[in-house]
Amino acid sequence: MNLIRPLCFFDLETTGINIVNDRIVEIAILKVMPNGDKESKSWLVNPGILIPEQAIEVHGITNEIVKKSPYFKELSSAIYEYIRNTDLAGFNSDRFDIPLLAEEFLRAEIDFDLKNFKTIDVQTIFHKMEKRTLGAALKFYCDKELIDAHSALADSQATYEVLMSQIIKYEELENNVNDLSKFSTRKKSVDAAGFIIYNEKNEICFSFGKHKDKTVEEVLEKEPGYFGWLLNADFPLYTKKVLTAIRLTKFNNKK
Repeated sequence: MNLIRPLCFFDLETTGINIVNDRIVEIAILKVMPNGDKESKSWLVNPGILIPEQAIEVHGITNEIVKKSPYFKELSSAIYEYIRNTDLAGFNSDRFDIPLLAEEFLRAEIDFDLKNFKTIDVQTIFHKMEKRTLGAALKFYCDKELIDAHSALADSQATYEVLMSQIIKYEELENNVNDLSKFSTRKKSVDAAGFIIYNEKNEICFSFGKHKDKTVEEVLEKEPGYFGWLLNADFPLYTKKVLTAIRLTKFNNKK
């Protein structure tokens, strides 16, 4: 790959699919260096909550397996240091893995900021080109069967191999992180979860609820109580962080 800085392919196994309430039970990272060298790390994580049977059936990680594993907060500094000054890639990562990872970092009081990373969502490239799943992607692009699916490390390795094959297969895909990130981004999202987005005029807007498509500044100006409601409601911590920064910028500009 044509890289300026390392690219981390990562995958999470979790207690469920709710970004706000669910937790990580395993994280695996395959780091690809600009010179082509690769290294990988994985961590089992005690989520601090019970892993539901539905989740165990998917990834096979039981409560007993992670009972003596460290909590994410204990691992957060090491994980953040490992991905710091890199870019991020995953399969469905823009809509799930990155928002959930951001929540875990913020709960651990690590100031995770997406502005420091370019992100590539291999699933988005796949869906734009072929409309399938990770197992089908590996079979289609690499003619391989996905063995040990829902093992975080196996999924990370498969995602890396799929992206390499996509770059080779599609001449229109530029072999650099900037263009791959742009191509694989579904919306111009300001926060990780897509509640705050850019409109066609590059203005920051809400993407949901009664104020959908209205600019954040306009809403905060006309209905300041809405900000307080958002902070107390069940929204991701990263979304609240973004809104707080916008509000502080607006307040400072008025001084």
